[in-house]
Amino acid sequence: PVQSNVAWKDIEALLRHLNAEITEGEGSRVRVCLNGVRAIFHRPHPQKETDKGALVSVRRFLENAGVKP
Repeated sequence: PVQSNVAWKDIEALLRHLNAEITEGEGSRVRVCLNGVRAIFHRPHPQKETDKGALVSVRRFLENAGVKP
């Protein structure tokens, strides 16, 4: 099952550790590029935790970028 208590700051820290390029978009949008794969995510607000759907999207993005668990 997908966790539902992952803070967005922890996801950003993981992406930075993987040397992803992260840029701010409009509103809560965050653009991410890793190994030539691009995605746009929405930073959660007002809560700090990311919802399950976003976590599934982040997982799929990482897999497409060649990151293995």
